[in-house]
Amino acid sequence: MLQSGRTVTSMTTLTAAASNRSTRSLKPGKRLVSGPLGLVLGSTFGTLFSLYLLVSVTPLYAARAGAGASGAGLVTGMLLLGTVVAELVSAVAMRRFGYRMVLVTGAVLMGVPALALLSPGSITIVAAINAVRGFGFGLTTVALAAMTASLVPPDRRGEGLGLFGIADTLPGVIALPAGVWLAGHFGYALVVGLAAATALVPVAGFRWLPGRSGQRCALDRSDAAPTTGLIAGLRLGGLRLSLIFAASTVTAGVVESFLPLAGISGNVAALGLLVQALTATITRWWAGRLGDRHGHARLLIPGLMISAAGMIFMIWLGSPAAVIIGMGLFGAGFGISLNATFVLMLDSMPTAAVRTASALWNLAYDAGYGAGPMLFGVLVGPVGYPIAFALTGAVMIAAAPAARTRRTA
Repeated sequence: MLQSGRTVTSMTTLTAAASNRSTRSLKPGKRLVSGPLGLVLGSTFGTLFSLYLLVSVTPLYAARAGAGASGAGLVTGMLLLGTVVAELVSAVAMRRFGYRMVLVTGAVLMGVPALALLSPGSITIVAAINAVRGFGFGLTTVALAAMTASLVPPDRRGEGLGLFGIADTLPGVIALPAGVWLAGHFGYALVVGLAAATALVPVAGFRWLPGRSGQRCALDRSDAAPTTGLIAGLRLGGLRLSLIFAASTVTAGVVESFLPLAGISGNVAALGLLVQALTATITRWWAGRLGDRHGHARLLIPGLMISAAGMIFMIWLGSPAAVIIGMGLFGAGFGISLNATFVLMLDSMPTAAVRTASALWNLAYDAGYGAGPMLFGVLVGPVGYPIAFALTGAVMIAAAPAARTRRTA
């Protein structure tokens, strides 16, 4: 963890690390989108499209099969559990087997088990399928983020990760509503088949994806360097940044889970979630460009405060305009936090620790996203939705001192 009082030795170490980072871009150094990076971005879009197609459809499938609301919750919980387990082991797996093998393994685990949903099964089978798909998704998302970070020039890292954010976010905007609509109009079989096919996009590009050997991935040449595990990554700055980021992902999980249940018009809820997703996508890319020029640490507090302001607007939950404005502000701040925390986490660690930084960032994302709805469900009963939404904004305000320390460290 970074501390505000540093010794000369620490400053020397950081200077050396910065020097190392300046040498790790691919040739040519100023080109942002190379052929391999384009393939990685395409793989990101495909695997996330597969995930989101079934995120809403699988619980619906379970509920209509007679499992009820508890069964629907179980299949979603198993998806998250599988994802978190994979993220815990992903850094070790990438170090042992390489980026490409981990990514393709995850893609197969996402795509092939989905086909089992074509045959009617018990809730136990559906939950098990979701757990396997979650494990596969955990592997793919960490590998794809690490690949992206290693394939972009260091002086354009924020912008490159912003492009990754677009490929990561747009599938949710398209596939979440599309999955439910397709299932209602054409049946589950079409959705399942499409989810299986899009998950396997990385398999089609296996030969050209960055691996552990050769010159396609800059960090492949650093495997001989000392490795950084999850615990060491937390000490190097990952813990503070993970907590700052988790403050935002807690609220993201709450908004996406509970806004449709908050007693407002379904059209308003849908539009609010759409606005939130679009503003997060745009500001994630914009924050990357701005951070590359002026420093990513400067964006931590603005990201938290803009998101918190958006949740304050939710006090006026009965006003459609307040809901849309609130969701737009939250999305804008969330997009800034998404990009800034990841870049800073990468920059706080040695060159060879991209795998660890990616794993920690994704763990913070999913841990906050999963914990937020559970805590909110307990809180909303006594205080009601408007106050409960506003209190989630207080979580991000509470994280501001840690963000300020990180900025001035």
